[in-house]
Amino acid sequence: MALPGSYRTFFQSSACLNPIQLPSPMETHLWYVKPGEVKCESLIKQYFDILSPCEREKVLEVKDEKLRRSALLSRVLVRTTICRYQNSSQINPRTLKFQKNIHGKPEIDWGCTNDSKPLHFNISHTSSLVACAISSSSHIGVDVEEKERRIVHDIYSFAKRYFTQQEVRFLASIVDPHAQRLEFLKLWTLKESYVKAIGKGFSGAPFNTFNISFKGIEGSLLAQKNNFEVVLDSVENLTDFDLNWQFILLELANSHFTSICTEKRSASDDGGINPMKLKVWRTIPYVEDEYVSGTDAVKFICGLTCDGYHKRSLCDCVL
Repeated sequence: MALPGSYRTFFQSSACLNPIQLPSPMETHLWYVKPGEVKCESLIKQYFDILSPCEREKVLEVKDEKLRRSALLSRVLVRTTICRYQNSSQINPRTLKFQKNIHGKPEIDWGCTNDSKPLHFNISHTSSLVACAISSSSHIGVDVEEKERRIVHDIYSFAKRYFTQQEVRFLASIVDPHAQRLEFLKLWTLKESYVKAIGKGFSGAPFNTFNISFKGIEGSLLAQKNNFEVVLDSVENLTDFDLNWQFILLELANSHFTSICTEKRSASDDGGINPMKLKVWRTIPYVEDEYVSGTDAVKFICGLTCDGYHKRSLCDCVL
Protein backbone atom coordinates (compact mmCIF):
# COMPACT_ATOMS: atom_id res chain seq x y z
CA MET A 1 0.00 0.00 0.00
CA ALA A 2 1.37 3.39 -0.96
CA LEU A 3 2.01 5.76 1.90
CA PRO A 4 0.76 9.35 1.84
CA GLY A 5 3.22 12.20 1.49
CA SER A 6 3.19 12.83 5.23
CA TYR A 7 1.55 11.09 8.14
CA ARG A 8 2.04 11.17 11.87
CA THR A 9 1.46 8.46 14.44
CA PHE A 10 1.17 9.14 18.16
CA PHE A 11 1.49 6.20 20.54
CA GLN A 12 -1.05 5.36 23.21
CA SER A 13 1.43 3.24 25.14
CA SER A 14 5.01 4.08 26.08
CA ALA A 15 5.94 0.44 25.50
CA CYS A 16 5.00 0.17 21.80
CA LEU A 17 6.82 0.81 18.56
CA ASN A 18 5.12 1.27 15.23
CA PRO A 19 5.95 -1.89 13.19
CA ILE A 20 7.36 -1.35 9.70
CA GLN A 21 7.57 -3.77 6.80
CA LEU A 22 11.10 -4.93 6.06
CA PRO A 23 12.68 -2.85 3.25
CA SER A 24 12.48 -4.49 -0.14
CA PRO A 25 15.77 -5.12 -1.99
CA MET A 26 15.11 -1.85 -3.84
CA GLU A 27 14.50 0.23 -0.72
CA THR A 28 16.54 2.15 1.82
CA HIS A 29 14.91 3.50 4.97
CA LEU A 30 16.13 6.49 6.98
CA TRP A 31 14.99 7.39 10.50
CA TYR A 32 16.02 10.52 12.34
CA VAL A 33 15.40 12.15 15.70
CA LYS A 34 16.19 15.69 16.82
CA PRO A 35 17.58 15.66 20.39
CA GLY A 36 16.15 19.12 21.05
CA GLU A 37 12.64 17.63 20.73
CA VAL A 38 13.25 15.08 23.48
CA LYS A 39 12.63 16.93 26.73
CA CYS A 40 10.56 14.60 28.93
CA GLU A 41 12.69 13.32 31.83
CA SER A 42 10.59 10.17 32.28
CA LEU A 43 11.10 9.36 28.58
CA ILE A 44 14.85 9.89 28.91
CA LYS A 45 14.84 7.49 31.88
CA GLN A 46 12.97 4.97 29.75
CA TYR A 47 15.61 5.35 27.07
CA PHE A 48 18.40 4.64 29.54
CA ASP A 49 16.56 1.50 30.63
CA ILE A 50 16.84 -0.12 27.19
CA LEU A 51 20.61 0.34 26.96
CA SER A 52 23.13 -2.26 27.96
CA PRO A 53 25.15 -1.54 31.13
CA CYS A 54 28.19 -0.78 28.96
CA GLU A 55 26.22 1.64 26.79
CA ARG A 56 24.82 3.44 29.83
CA GLU A 57 28.29 3.83 31.25
CA LYS A 58 29.66 5.27 28.00
CA VAL A 59 26.79 7.73 27.66
CA LEU A 60 27.15 8.95 31.23
CA GLU A 61 30.87 9.52 30.68
CA VAL A 62 30.02 12.30 28.20
CA LYS A 63 30.24 15.56 30.16
CA ASP A 64 28.52 17.97 27.77
CA GLU A 65 24.73 17.72 28.20
CA LYS A 66 23.86 18.16 24.51
CA LEU A 67 26.46 15.64 23.39
CA ARG A 68 25.37 13.22 26.11
CA ARG A 69 21.75 13.37 24.92
CA SER A 70 22.87 12.83 21.32
CA ALA A 71 24.96 9.82 22.39
CA LEU A 72 21.96 8.40 24.26
CA LEU A 73 19.60 8.89 21.33
CA SER A 74 22.00 7.35 18.82
CA ARG A 75 21.92 4.09 20.77
CA VAL A 76 18.18 4.28 21.41
CA LEU A 77 17.42 5.01 17.75
CA VAL A 78 19.41 1.97 16.58
CA ARG A 79 17.74 -0.39 19.06
CA THR A 80 14.18 0.82 18.55
CA THR A 81 14.49 1.10 14.77
CA ILE A 82 15.80 -2.44 14.32
CA CYS A 83 13.00 -3.84 16.48
CA ARG A 84 10.35 -2.23 14.29
CA TYR A 85 11.23 -4.68 11.52
CA GLN A 86 11.11 -7.84 13.66
CA ASN A 87 7.34 -8.03 13.69
CA SER A 88 6.86 -11.76 14.14
CA SER A 89 9.39 -12.27 16.92
CA GLN A 90 8.57 -9.07 18.89
CA ILE A 91 12.15 -8.45 19.98
CA ASN A 92 12.64 -6.22 23.00
CA PRO A 93 15.11 -3.42 22.18
CA ARG A 94 16.91 -4.16 25.43
CA THR A 95 17.77 -7.72 24.32
CA LEU A 96 19.64 -6.75 21.14
CA LYS A 97 23.37 -7.38 21.20
CA PHE A 98 26.02 -5.88 18.96
CA GLN A 99 29.47 -6.77 17.72
CA LYS A 100 32.11 -4.87 15.76
CA ASN A 101 33.95 -5.84 12.60
CA ILE A 102 37.74 -5.72 12.43
CA HIS A 103 37.60 -1.99 11.68
CA GLY A 104 35.22 -1.21 14.54
CA LYS A 105 31.95 -0.83 12.61
CA PRO A 106 28.98 -1.90 14.80
CA GLU A 107 26.87 -4.80 13.55
CA ILE A 108 23.97 -6.73 15.05
CA ASP A 109 24.81 -10.05 16.68
CA TRP A 110 21.92 -11.99 15.19
CA GLY A 111 22.92 -15.06 17.15
CA CYS A 112 21.23 -13.50 20.17
CA THR A 113 17.73 -13.62 18.64
CA ASN A 114 15.37 -16.27 17.36
CA ASP A 115 13.35 -15.97 14.14
CA SER A 116 15.06 -12.67 13.39
CA LYS A 117 15.13 -10.86 10.06
CA PRO A 118 18.70 -9.66 9.56
CA LEU A 119 19.22 -6.23 8.09
CA HIS A 120 22.05 -3.76 7.72
CA PHE A 121 22.17 -0.47 9.57
CA ASN A 122 24.40 2.52 10.09
CA ILE A 123 24.16 5.46 12.46
CA SER A 124 25.39 9.04 12.37
CA HIS A 125 24.81 11.86 14.81
CA THR A 126 25.51 15.47 15.63
CA SER A 127 24.40 17.29 18.75
CA SER A 128 21.23 18.38 16.95
CA LEU A 129 20.26 15.39 14.79
CA VAL A 130 20.66 11.60 14.93
CA ALA A 131 20.05 9.44 11.84
CA CYS A 132 19.85 5.68 11.31
CA ALA A 133 19.85 4.15 7.80
CA ILE A 134 18.42 0.67 7.16
CA SER A 135 18.79 -1.79 4.27
CA SER A 136 17.83 -5.45 3.98
CA SER A 137 20.02 -6.24 0.98
CA SER A 138 23.09 -4.00 1.02
CA HIS A 139 25.83 -2.79 3.28
CA ILE A 140 25.07 0.83 4.05
CA GLY A 141 26.72 3.99 5.31
CA VAL A 142 25.18 7.28 6.41
CA ASP A 143 26.66 10.58 7.52
CA VAL A 144 25.02 13.79 8.71
CA GLU A 145 26.70 17.17 9.09
CA GLU A 146 25.23 20.44 10.32
CA LYS A 147 24.96 22.99 7.51
CA GLU A 148 26.09 25.69 9.94
CA ARG A 149 29.05 23.67 11.23
CA ARG A 150 32.05 25.92 11.71
CA ILE A 151 35.32 24.87 10.12
CA VAL A 152 38.07 26.12 12.42
CA HIS A 153 40.84 25.69 9.85
CA ASP A 154 41.16 27.34 6.47
CA ILE A 155 39.01 25.30 4.08
CA TYR A 156 41.63 25.11 1.33
CA SER A 157 44.41 24.03 3.72
CA PHE A 158 42.13 21.51 5.40
CA ALA A 159 41.07 20.06 2.05
CA LYS A 160 44.71 19.74 0.90
CA ARG A 161 45.39 17.65 3.98
CA TYR A 162 42.49 15.21 3.57
CA PHE A 163 41.07 15.38 0.03
CA THR A 164 42.39 14.39 -3.38
CA GLN A 165 43.99 16.87 -5.77
CA GLN A 166 40.91 16.77 -8.00
CA GLU A 167 38.62 17.63 -5.09
CA VAL A 168 40.96 20.35 -3.88
CA ARG A 169 40.91 21.96 -7.34
CA PHE A 170 37.11 21.85 -7.31
CA LEU A 171 36.98 23.66 -3.95
CA ALA A 172 39.69 26.14 -4.95
CA SER A 173 37.58 27.18 -7.95
CA ILE A 174 34.84 28.45 -5.61
CA VAL A 175 35.48 32.10 -4.81
CA ASP A 176 32.72 32.76 -2.29
CA PRO A 177 33.88 31.56 1.21
CA HIS A 178 30.36 30.62 2.34
CA ALA A 179 29.69 28.58 -0.79
CA GLN A 180 33.10 26.94 -0.50
CA ARG A 181 32.35 25.87 3.09
CA LEU A 182 29.04 24.31 2.05
CA GLU A 183 30.62 22.41 -0.84
CA PHE A 184 33.36 21.17 1.48
CA LEU A 185 30.74 19.84 3.92
CA LYS A 186 28.86 18.06 1.13
CA LEU A 187 32.03 16.37 -0.10
CA TRP A 188 32.99 15.39 3.43
CA THR A 189 29.54 13.91 4.04
CA LEU A 190 29.65 11.87 0.83
CA LYS A 191 33.13 10.52 1.56
CA GLU A 192 32.24 9.70 5.16
CA SER A 193 29.17 7.70 4.10
CA TYR A 194 31.32 5.66 1.70
CA VAL A 195 34.01 4.67 4.20
CA LYS A 196 31.25 3.72 6.65
CA ALA A 197 29.41 1.64 4.01
CA ILE A 198 32.50 -0.42 3.19
CA GLY A 199 33.01 -0.92 6.93
CA LYS A 200 36.54 0.49 7.13
CA GLY A 201 36.04 4.00 8.46
CA PHE A 202 38.43 6.90 7.98
CA SER A 203 41.52 5.04 9.21
CA GLY A 204 40.95 2.06 6.92
CA ALA A 205 40.07 4.10 3.84
CA PRO A 206 41.71 7.55 3.99
CA PHE A 207 39.78 10.25 2.15
CA ASN A 208 42.70 11.09 -0.14
CA THR A 209 42.72 7.59 -1.67
CA PHE A 210 39.46 8.00 -3.62
CA ASN A 211 37.71 10.72 -5.61
CA ILE A 212 34.13 11.91 -5.35
CA SER A 213 33.05 13.74 -8.50
CA PHE A 214 29.83 14.62 -10.26
CA LYS A 215 28.83 13.34 -13.68
CA GLY A 216 27.39 16.12 -15.81
CA ILE A 217 28.87 18.94 -13.75
CA GLU A 218 31.69 21.18 -14.91
CA GLY A 219 32.81 23.55 -12.20
CA SER A 220 29.28 24.28 -11.01
CA LEU A 221 28.27 24.21 -7.37
CA LEU A 222 26.17 21.29 -6.18
CA ALA A 223 23.41 23.72 -5.27
CA GLN A 224 23.10 24.75 -8.93
CA LYS A 225 22.35 21.28 -10.27
CA ASN A 226 19.73 18.75 -9.21
CA ASN A 227 19.98 15.92 -11.69
CA PHE A 228 23.45 14.42 -11.82
CA GLU A 229 25.22 11.37 -10.53
CA VAL A 230 27.79 11.07 -7.77
CA VAL A 231 30.81 9.23 -9.19
CA LEU A 232 33.37 7.27 -7.19
CA ASP A 233 36.84 6.32 -8.44
CA SER A 234 40.23 5.36 -7.06
CA VAL A 235 43.09 7.87 -7.10
CA GLU A 236 45.62 5.16 -7.88
CA ASN A 237 43.37 3.30 -10.36
CA LEU A 238 43.62 0.12 -8.34
CA THR A 239 42.23 -2.92 -10.16
CA ASP A 240 40.67 -4.26 -6.94
CA PHE A 241 38.99 -0.97 -6.01
CA ASP A 242 35.25 -1.58 -5.60
CA LEU A 243 33.20 0.90 -7.65
CA ASN A 244 29.89 -0.83 -7.02
CA TRP A 245 28.44 1.91 -4.82
CA GLN A 246 25.79 4.58 -5.25
CA PHE A 247 25.01 7.73 -3.29
CA ILE A 248 22.24 10.10 -2.46
CA LEU A 249 22.87 13.51 -0.92
CA LEU A 250 20.03 15.29 0.91
CA GLU A 251 19.28 18.28 3.04
CA LEU A 252 17.48 16.87 6.07
CA ALA A 253 15.23 18.80 8.47
CA ASN A 254 16.32 22.07 6.81
CA SER A 255 19.51 21.92 8.85
CA HIS A 256 21.77 18.99 7.93
CA PHE A 257 23.50 17.58 4.89
CA THR A 258 22.93 13.83 4.77
CA SER A 259 24.61 11.27 2.53
CA ILE A 260 23.59 7.63 2.15
CA CYS A 261 25.83 5.12 0.37
CA THR A 262 24.64 1.65 -0.68
CA GLU A 263 25.75 -1.09 -3.02
CA LYS A 264 24.46 -0.96 -6.58
CA ARG A 265 22.00 -3.71 -7.39
CA SER A 266 21.95 -5.21 -10.90
CA ALA A 267 18.42 -5.42 -12.28
CA SER A 268 19.15 -7.97 -14.99
CA ASP A 269 21.83 -9.74 -16.98
CA ASP A 270 22.29 -6.66 -19.16
CA GLY A 271 23.99 -4.87 -16.28
CA GLY A 272 21.23 -2.34 -15.64
CA ILE A 273 21.04 -0.90 -12.12
CA ASN A 274 18.08 -1.81 -9.97
CA PRO A 275 16.13 1.30 -8.87
CA MET A 276 16.55 2.19 -5.21
CA LYS A 277 13.75 3.95 -3.33
CA LEU A 278 14.23 5.96 -0.16
CA LYS A 279 11.68 6.36 2.65
CA VAL A 280 12.29 8.78 5.51
CA TRP A 281 10.75 9.08 8.97
CA ARG A 282 11.17 11.63 11.74
CA THR A 283 10.66 9.99 15.12
CA ILE A 284 10.67 10.37 18.86
CA PRO A 285 10.88 6.69 19.85
CA TYR A 286 7.83 5.50 21.86
CA VAL A 287 6.12 8.88 21.33
CA GLU A 288 5.71 9.90 17.70
CA ASP A 289 6.54 8.82 14.14
CA GLU A 290 6.11 11.04 11.10
CA TYR A 291 6.66 9.90 7.53
CA VAL A 292 8.33 12.89 5.85
CA SER A 293 9.35 11.72 2.37
CA GLY A 294 8.02 14.19 -0.17
CA THR A 295 7.89 17.06 2.34
CA ASP A 296 10.14 20.06 2.88
CA ALA A 297 11.95 18.10 5.60
CA VAL A 298 13.70 16.03 2.88
CA LYS A 299 15.28 18.07 0.09
CA PHE A 300 17.19 16.35 -2.68
CA ILE A 301 20.63 17.68 -3.64
CA CYS A 302 22.14 15.03 -5.91
CA GLY A 303 22.59 11.33 -6.57
CA LEU A 304 19.25 10.38 -8.14
CA THR A 305 19.05 9.88 -11.88
CA CYS A 306 15.32 10.17 -12.53
CA ASP A 307 14.11 13.15 -14.58
CA GLY A 308 12.04 15.86 -12.99
CA TYR A 309 12.91 14.83 -9.44
CA HIS A 310 12.08 18.21 -7.98
CA LYS A 311 8.49 17.78 -9.17
CA ARG A 312 8.05 14.35 -7.60
CA SER A 313 8.03 12.77 -4.19
CA LEU A 314 11.39 11.45 -3.06
CA CYS A 315 9.90 8.03 -2.33
CA ASP A 316 8.80 7.77 -5.99
CA CYS A 317 12.26 8.35 -7.46
CA VAL A 318 15.19 6.04 -8.04
CA LEU A 319 18.84 6.17 -7.11
